[in-house]
Amino acid sequence: MCNLYRQRSGPQTIMDLAQALRSNVGNLEPRDIYPDYAAPIVRTGADGVRELVEARWGMPSPRNILMEKTGKRADKLRAKGRIIDPAEFASMLELEPDTGITNVRRTDSRHWQPDLTPANRCLVPFTAFSEPGRDGDGKYQPIWFKLNVDDPDPLAFFAGIHRLDWTGVRRAKTGRETIDLMAFLTTEPSEPVKSVHPKAMPVILTEPDDIETWMTAPWEIAKELQRALPDDALVVI
Repeated sequence: MCNLYRQRSGPQTIMDLAQALRSNVGNLEPRDIYPDYAAPIVRTGADGVRELVEARWGMPSPRNILMEKTGKRADKLRAKGRIIDPAEFASMLELEPDTGITNVRRTDSRHWQPDLTPANRCLVPFTAFSEPGRDGDGKYQPIWFKLNVDDPDPLAFFAGIHRLDWTGVRRAKTGRETIDLMAFLTTEPSEPVKSVHPKAMPVILTEPDDIETWMTAPWEIAKELQRALPDDALVVI
């Protein structure tokens, strides 16, 4: 699961490759991006203009996941003798922190269907991404990948989805807030990612036609892009 990636391209470079016409991000600091932090995305604005904006990384979790987490909290309170009636459980559920889903694989899930329309698709720019690996002592160590080209920081896009004006609790200390969210699709891995993380890799778009298809085509066509790059299209850095 990719939960750390790097973005070092400037706004104009991103806009040029994505054919975006408007930017709302100002200058972009080259940095590593972690879950639940703001990250640049390219989306189609309400007026139909393709724009570069920012959104927090992590789409809303399915309701059954939040129900399970709330149920565990309620069970702990019941074990201490507290009575949790349906109204209080509903209130607890509403305030359950949702750290979000960063990687989306099951696009056949009903939970993701509303987010797969062209209006909810986006491009997530990156220059490198990591998968969890281990060093010689067995300790966690991220393994970084980039496109297999001469450029040390080549720009590409993850095939992303986004949601506007989500309202909920991300972190207990900040309470309810209304924010824009995003995540990106994953698929079966190819090499060299497969040797490090055999379960999945991000869906990566590098060709202008694929970028345009992702942003505009019906899902029956766009879904064919949920596939890995050819072996050796990426390299370890």
